[in-house]
Amino acid sequence: MNQKSACILSMNRVARAGEQSGLSGGKGMPGGIGDRMRALRMLSPALHSRMERFIELSKQGLPRMYVEGTFVHTVRAVDSPSGRKMRPEGDNLRYTAKCALGLACVDLETQALVLDGGTAAQLALATIPRAERETDDPGAVALAAWAVAEAAGHYAETLFKKLEETFDSNEPLATVDCAWTLIAALAALHLADTEPLAGRARNRLMAAQGASGLFPHMLPASAAGRLRAHVGSFADQVYSTLGLARYSVATGDAAALDAADACGARICALQGPEGQWWWHYDARHGTVVEGYPVYSVHQHGMGPMALLDLREAGGRDHLESVIRGLEWIDRHPEVSGSMVDENENVIWRKAGRRELKKVARGISAATTAIYPGFTLPGLDTIFPPTRLDYECRPYELGWLLYAWLSGGTVRRLEPTGSGKPV
Repeated sequence: MNQKSACILSMNRVARAGEQSGLSGGKGMPGGIGDRMRALRMLSPALHSRMERFIELSKQGLPRMYVEGTFVHTVRAVDSPSGRKMRPEGDNLRYTAKCALGLACVDLETQALVLDGGTAAQLALATIPRAERETDDPGAVALAAWAVAEAAGHYAETLFKKLEETFDSNEPLATVDCAWTLIAALAALHLADTEPLAGRARNRLMAAQGASGLFPHMLPASAAGRLRAHVGSFADQVYSTLGLARYSVATGDAAALDAADACGARICALQGPEGQWWWHYDARHGTVVEGYPVYSVHQHGMGPMALLDLREAGGRDHLESVIRGLEWIDRHPEVSGSMVDENENVIWRKAGRRELKKVARGISAATTAIYPGFTLPGLDTIFPPTRLDYECRPYELGWLLYAWLSGGTVRRLEPTGSGKPV
């Protein structure tokens, strides 16, 4: 099957999914699924209004995180004699690329307000020289290549060459780095022949997927060590699902869609009673290793990003799980303080345990390595998940914009007369 036929096949599958959901859409957006906010409004008008506020908060919160042409690592609330202040710290190439992708989804006027008169495309292109100098972070290289292709419409040849060399080395690779490489290659399909790289990343992900549908943290899993080989993070599940769902749309690969579908279904089955997206999973058995911290970006950005793309690719519809995840932002049972600071225009980073050096994670990884599904009794009492982390990282707001305003899989992989995605 050639690429154009495969894309059309996948588009038809998306159209059928739209018909089943009862949505009707316009040209180029079968079933209206590309309008994610509209789909949200149909199921929950109140939550739709809340998300509109979160989108505006993101637009207003990002400017203070943009310093001297790049995005900082975090903005942290610190106490001072004159009261609480927000302190920017560090800088981060990965977060800058993610923010470029998110800001590419808003109008140019907003981009200019956030970026001191610049654009998301310019921000993405500015990541190239820095990513070219990266020697031990293929994830940052992949994110920059993805942002440059999608936000600027440019093929960063040097970055893709670095990614190809990473795969040629056959060295262990983080799952998220592999997934980002897959997504970057798909974003650049209309610019260059990146399909071979996409295929290699797809194959490596699918070879590591557990029978449960979940993914480990490293490829191969054994690279994480004996006590952590079975563990995969929420990020590992999200970006693998996202990449494989998009690959299925671009190529008509039913097996990739099935793999994405299995992962999406499993994390939804494991979702917490209050909509929590848990942190660490056992990729072998499809159980939770350690639930905390619960990160706000998982709830409003990353979870929706993956599950909405999956839905648009023709996979199962998990919009109700997305909604439960969003509701946790305001109805969280773990912490008493608000996760949202309307005055500072931030959504606080996480609700976590009161512990030192991630002790609970280490204990849970060790016990589940030996006894799958076993949780040390009294863990929540010894290390209660009642700590609110008063920081906000820029990519969290960038991913919120991207998840809800990007237009989704269909917009990015719509076939043209050339038979390649746009």
